[in-house]
Amino acid sequence: MDTVHEFEFKRKKYMPIFPKASGKPTVYIEGYPFEDDEPMAATGFHADQITILSDQLSRYFAINEHIYIGVDNFIYYREGDVTKFVAPDIYVVFGVEKYPQRRSFYTWSEGAIPIAVFEFLSDATANQDRHKKVQLYLIDMGVQEYFIHQPEIDKPAEFRGWQRSRSGNILEITPDAQGGIFSEALNLWFRWEVQQDSHVRLLRPFLPDGTLITTSREEAHLRIQEQNLRIQEQNLREEAEMIAAKEAARRQELEAELETLRAQLANRQDGNM
Repeated sequence: MDTVHEFEFKRKKYMPIFPKASGKPTVYIEGYPFEDDEPMAATGFHADQITILSDQLSRYFAINEHIYIGVDNFIYYREGDVTKFVAPDIYVVFGVEKYPQRRSFYTWSEGAIPIAVFEFLSDATANQDRHKKVQLYLIDMGVQEYFIHQPEIDKPAEFRGWQRSRSGNILEITPDAQGGIFSEALNLWFRWEVQQDSHVRLLRPFLPDGTLITTSREEAHLRIQEQNLRIQEQNLREEAEMIAAKEAARRQELEAELETLRAQLANRQDGNM
């Protein structure tokens, strides 16, 4: 795993470049509901997946003030029509200000649409996520990339992605040999792994060179490791300096003893003359 310093260098290298949006941050527009009776996550698996991935994306894109990460709030995508809305598990918008937080996201007011959307499969919505929402997100809304993932380990693994071509067609993204999918929009790889402690099939982001983007807990552990390493290095330096100082003092003692012996020898020689 890279050090924090090495990762920061890579993050700046791989960060996407994009224009600012034409609109302005909009917290709320009167007449557009911003909540319903649906829970944010269907299961604990979904809660862990949504919380961890949104935190990772938020921390990774934190260095750019014009990237907004939305989590399970409404996106209204047609002005004047309150029925044209979706509530993705996670979505990413380029070009808009990160703050303030929004009750809902209004594409016409912000002057931007999400660049990528993530949905995590549940029994209630899986069929829509696999079929209807592909068309809705990529064509009706104009999202560039759409991904679905199954976080429950007792269900068959399923991770798929689609993108909208320049001509406006829908293309399913071909995964690599390990099942990973590269997001051209986010300039990130995504792969899943089973978390042994929580038993969640966790979708994880990686830099283009394969460097893992850590979770908050992993990053904290990495910082502790680096701090311990710095302490060990400092202790070794201090120990080496102490040994060097003792050796220097011993050399001075030996040189003084040698000088004393030379003086005594010289005095004896003078006395025999």
